[in-house]
Amino acid sequence: MNNEVRQHKTRQEAQLLSQEELAPGVFSMWLEAEEIARAARPGQFLSVYTKDASRLLPRPISICETDPFGGRLRIVYRVAGAGTREFAGYRAGEPVTVMGPLGNGFPLDSRKKAFLIGGGIGIPPMLQLARELDCEKQIILGYRDHLFLEEEFAPYGPVSIATEDGSAGTRGNVLDAIRQQGLTAQVIYACGPTPMLRAVKAYARENRMECFVSLEERMACGIGACLACVCGSTQVDGHSHVHNKRICKDGPVFRAEEVEL
Repeated sequence: MNNEVRQHKTRQEAQLLSQEELAPGVFSMWLEAEEIARAARPGQFLSVYTKDASRLLPRPISICETDPFGGRLRIVYRVAGAGTREFAGYRAGEPVTVMGPLGNGFPLDSRKKAFLIGGGIGIPPMLQLARELDCEKQIILGYRDHLFLEEEFAPYGPVSIATEDGSAGTRGNVLDAIRQQGLTAQVIYACGPTPMLRAVKAYARENRMECFVSLEERMACGIGACLACVCGSTQVDGHSHVHNKRICKDGPVFRAEEVEL
């Protein structure tokens, strides 16, 4: 198991190599950032800064893929506000100010059969995990409507899809897909919206499975100083001395039983 965490907290300019729209409002951006690409681990994220001086806070975006030998990394994000709308307008050759990799990542345990569960914009960080996790694995992806990245998971394990409207795969959510197909595993790695993670945590508890969840949350500083992205925890935090965890610093990946969802 590799639990080494490398974090770089200095802003730097990356070069935008390419960008494309994968689905309505969902964009894929490849950046040249050698130091970050070498250091990043599955589940970590970048803080991406806008060029608009009126928007002081960066946007946290999970790292989707890394190419350490080519010095490149990929982020996939959904346009959700003014900042990400600005990013969607960037073109190849532009500089992009980033900080990272930040947070901790998923543990890489090759001894256990795994479920890799991604929901919505929680799907992108699962791609690098699928590439690096050397074990038998089943990949379950949940979408509201439009699919993206699903074909890129195929080389790394069987892929099951769930959609809310039934337009592809199982009609329903990721757990519906697991139950309907009779899938089994020993450990769960999951990233997605809180309702999905809450249900996955309950499923893991009922089935006595180890479970790791990556939380999605609005962030401010991205390095654990401001306490803007705390979540409830079962343990007292050594920094704030209350029952919470800083998602950007202590997470975004947690053991499911450590956090309140």
